[in-house]
Amino acid sequence: MNEVVQLQTEQLKAIVIDALDDLKAQQILTIDVREQTSVTDIMVIATARSSRQLKSLATYVVEKVKEQGIQPIGTEGENDGEWALVDLGDVVVHIMSAETRAFYNLEKLWSGQFDDAVDASAGDDS
Repeated sequence: MNEVVQLQTEQLKAIVIDALDDLKAQQILTIDVREQTSVTDIMVIATARSSRQLKSLATYVVEKVKEQGIQPIGTEGENDGEWALVDLGDVVVHIMSAETRAFYNLEKLWSGQFDDAVDASAGDDS
């Protein structure tokens, strides 16, 4: 029987942050989203300076968690160069170009700050 190593969420988050820091990701941010979604517990968001660095960061995060016996659920986008996602279950990693990060502004979305949101039902008299 294969023993699956299960790391606590905080340990997994630390591994991810260390990996991103090792390869000089910029603006590494973590958001605890346990109160907002059941999909994951922690989102880690980081900025890459280039498409090459973005791919390297995503690959390195995967390598580092695999060293700890964790098999990522999936990865997406690392070949596009604008946004890579590494799904580790309790931790989801978003690595983006600066432009993509500014456009999608996940920090604002997941921190629940929708000050600029427009209520689509406003003015609906039906």
